[in-house]
Amino acid sequence: MMKYTVFERARLIGARALQLSQGAPMNVSLSEEELAKIGYNPIEIAKIELREGKLPIDVKRPE
Repeated sequence: MMKYTVFERARLIGARALQLSQGAPMNVSLSEEELAKIGYNPIEIAKIELREGKLPIDVKRPE
């Protein structure tokens, strides 16, 4: 997994949370109990996706 800067992590989580809040499917399997525990929060779901390496977004850095 690529090591991200704090700014890249914030951008990735924010962008993915927006996608999730607009109806994009999740890339992680969470039970109803787990979803209820995090309050169905798209930001928390995006954090889980990032932690598990299942975020469908790439970072391109200038060379």
